[in-house]
Amino acid sequence: MVAVSETGQAARSAKRELRRGLLAAREALGADELREAERALARQALRLPELARARTVAAYVSVGAEPGTLALLDALRARGVRVLLPALLPDNDLDWGVYAGRDALARIRHGGRMALLEPAGARLGPQAVTEADAVLLPGVAVDTRGMRLGRGGGSYDRVLARLERAGARPALVVLLYDGEVVARVPDQPHDRPVQAVVTPSGVRRFTGHA
Repeated sequence: MVAVSETGQAARSAKRELRRGLLAAREALGADELREAERALARQALRLPELARARTVAAYVSVGAEPGTLALLDALRARGVRVLLPALLPDNDLDWGVYAGRDALARIRHGGRMALLEPAGARLGPQAVTEADAVLLPGVAVDTRGMRLGRGGGSYDRVLARLERAGARPALVVLLYDGEVVARVPDQPHDRPVQAVVTPSGVRRFTGHA
C-alpha cells in the first residue's frame, strides 16, 4: 500500500508541475492570439463527424486564457444542437443546464476562484450529461495515448465516472492549443483517455478509438 501511495503522490506532483508550465504559457498569449485561436478552434471542431451527427453536446464556457469555446457553442446552437453547460456544485461535481445564448449566461464566483460563466436557466441534474452524444472536455494537455491533464479540481473525473457507470459512450473530445499535445501526461488509475483532441490547427485522433 505504501508503494501505491507513493506512486500516486509522484503522479500528482508531476501533474502539478506540467500544469503550472502550460498555464503560464497560456497566460502569455495576447488578446489577438486568443481571438484567432477561438475562431480556428470552432472551424476545426465543426468538421468533426461526432459533432455533425450529435443531437446533444455537453460543453463548457471557456474562462481566462483557456482555448475559447463561445464561437463553437454559438455555431452548434445555430445548427439546432442541444448544448449542455456545466454549473459547479459545492462538492466540485457538475450540474447541467441548456445553453440559450450568451445573454443567458450568469457570471458566478465560487469562493475565491475565478468566476465561471454558467447557464442561468433551469438545472437538469448531474445525470443530464449521460444524454450527450459528445462531451467536450476542458484540459491543459493531452498525450499521444489520449490521456488528458485537467485543471486539477476533479470535476470532470466525476463526469467521466458517471458516464461509465451509466454505460453511456459519448465521443470524448478535448479542446486545446497546438503546443499542449505532449509526449506523456502522468496518469493515475482513475484517468480515462479521450478519442480526439481539437486544436486551432487540426484534429488528432488516438490509437484504439473509433
